[in-house]
Amino acid sequence: MKINRKKLVKVIGILAIAGILIGGGTAYYMFNMPHRNVQSTNADYSISASKLVSEYLENPNSANEKYLADDGDSKVLAISGTVSKIDKDLNGQAVVILKSAADKAGVSCTFTKETNQSASSLKDGETVTIKGVIRSGASYDKDLEMYENVVVEKSDIVKNK
Repeated sequence: MKINRKKLVKVIGILAIAGILIGGGTAYYMFNMPHRNVQSTNADYSISASKLVSEYLENPNSANEKYLADDGDSKVLAISGTVSKIDKDLNGQAVVILKSAADKAGVSCTFTKETNQSASSLKDGETVTIKGVIRSGASYDKDLEMYENVVVEKSDIVKNK
C-alpha cells in the first residue's frame, strides 16, 4: 500500500491546525472564566483567629486538608479577632493582622483594591470579623526562629463588634 506524500502532509497539517484551534480556544475560555467572588460567597467556616492559628501549629497537615484545596479553590473563612496591626503591601492594598497578645502567630488579611476603603476605618485593638480566602497556614520557621502568620487574601470586613 503506497501512501501519497501530499495527502499525508495535508492530513497532518489539518490535525495540527485543529489541535492549535482547540488548545487556543480552551486557553481563552480558561483565561476569561469569571473569578470567584469571595465576598458574595457564604463562608465555609467561621472561626477565631486564635483557633485557626492553633489548628495550624498543632497539626498542619490536618488543617491544610480542612482549609486548603489543590485546585486553588481554597475555603472561604470568616475570621474574628483583634486588630494588632494595619499596614499596606507593595501594591497599596491594606493588610490587617488579627492577633491577640497571647498568640504565637496571627492572621494576615490582605484586602483588594475594591475593599481597601473598608479597612481604612479599622483601629488597633478593635475586634472585627474579616472574610477572605485562605492561602497558607501558620508555621514556625526554624531558620528565622519565628512564627509565620496564616495568610488570607481577597479580604473584606464582615462586621465590627
